[in-house]
Amino acid sequence: MFQKFFSSSLGVSALWLSSAVLNACGTMAAATPYTVYRGTFIQLPELDSANSTPQLARTQGVLWVSSSDGRIKGYDWKVNDDASFQSWLSSQGWTESDVTVVKSDDERNQFFFPGFIDTHIHAPQYPNEGLFGSSGLLDWLNEYTFPMEARHTPEGLRVYNEVVLKTLAHGTTTASYFATIHVPATNALAALCHKHGQRAFIGRVCMDNKEQCPSYYVDSSADEGFNATKRTIDYIQTLDPNGTLINPIVTPRFAPSCSNHSLTGLGELAASYSPPLRIQTHISENNDEVALVQQLFPDSTSYANVYDTHGLLTNRTILAHAVHLTKDEMTLISERGSKVAHCPASNSALGSGLAPVRFMLDQGVTVGLGTDVAGGYSPSILEVARQASLVSRVVQYSAEYQALTGNKTSDGSEKLLVDEVLYLATRGGAAVVDMPTDIGGFDKGMIWDAQLIELGAVTNSTTSPLDVATLAGRAVETGPVGNVDIFGNETWQEQVQKWMWDGDDRNVKNVWVQGKLVHTRA
Repeated sequence: MFQKFFSSSLGVSALWLSSAVLNACGTMAAATPYTVYRGTFIQLPELDSANSTPQLARTQGVLWVSSSDGRIKGYDWKVNDDASFQSWLSSQGWTESDVTVVKSDDERNQFFFPGFIDTHIHAPQYPNEGLFGSSGLLDWLNEYTFPMEARHTPEGLRVYNEVVLKTLAHGTTTASYFATIHVPATNALAALCHKHGQRAFIGRVCMDNKEQCPSYYVDSSADEGFNATKRTIDYIQTLDPNGTLINPIVTPRFAPSCSNHSLTGLGELAASYSPPLRIQTHISENNDEVALVQQLFPDSTSYANVYDTHGLLTNRTILAHAVHLTKDEMTLISERGSKVAHCPASNSALGSGLAPVRFMLDQGVTVGLGTDVAGGYSPSILEVARQASLVSRVVQYSAEYQALTGNKTSDGSEKLLVDEVLYLATRGGAAVVDMPTDIGGFDKGMIWDAQLIELGAVTNSTTSPLDVATLAGRAVETGPVGNVDIFGNETWQEQVQKWMWDGDDRNVKNVWVQGKLVHTRA
């Protein structure tokens, strides 16, 4: 019945994508075998032993992507003008009519940048963005979150549609979504991501502990939770058999919401697939939550140990928040190869605490960024990158951090710079979702998940004096894009810094996923 409702009520693609985007998708996918991207490319190269600190890299030239699989087939950074471009085309045996050419505009300070990866977001909570209440996490869940998630009427599908479109508009090409306990609505989220072309990991939330979950929003039993989760997995694998865009992810909400039987069964369920399914959950977000876990699982030595003993701490596990981990827990997580989704905007908004990201990285823990909508107030990973940098500047002053690290002096070592937080937003996130060789950068063979960023022309550029009227006209003509003002004296690194601190969705001109144009800003 749901499939019939979904296809008849929401299956009109024109409601979701503008005709311009659909036409561009069709052109790029069908008309030519390759798309050639020409202009300026900025990314964070993959780290190696010789370069352990992320550093932005800028190249100019051409990069070409296959329309058949959406992967980067090569690049040439010596093609920097029209003459060399024509010569390069000839060397490939192509003319401009044989390929689709997409060019960044240097006068508008445009550049190609890898798509952002949101490693932790709650799709059904989107209407609660900016609503935090006056208390901490556990009360907020009962006051705002559970009532919102319990709504799974058809109007909830509009929420899912909006959150997918909004995150794409902010340059998020990949998202790891928590849905709800409802199979039809979770399947609808998967279908919407697939329709819009966003790469997504979709998790039906499992929560069967009736003593900890509200009576109106809880699985009837652990076994029913398993069966419902299997139905969503089957649906997603039918929707996208090769897992090109959409993949299921096993999702115990967090340890207190699940019985021991449920936690063990979900670990076994994930392991029963080949390759094992990804897992996502929460850990050590809030001190009260950590105390509750100790109370509910007295035989476990730590929060991380709870997941480990139930088979949930794997090399394909995403642990959201990790604000209050002990050093031993970090070691265990690193040994298991599990990853952390850092959600600083949410942690600050709900007063959960300050995650010591630099210290986690030093302990060998892989970290990416998550919006944690709606604990987080924005669907923008760029905003999360800002908050990650800000939190890193103050965490060293907390007593908890000083006790954890034994560092009683504030030496600034925890500070994350622009290059580092943008690395977490791209390469770091790719590693968290277990796609480090596929997305997050522009290496040959990687998937073209990318965004075209526009900062705008140089504001009021002139070499001669101007009167007030001329200045006003020039500002209208050139003007900034969004909040970013470029005056012409900035280095390219400083332009990227301005974008990181002041940019928003207005700077995202185009977004591609798997080589397909999925968002364009008029």
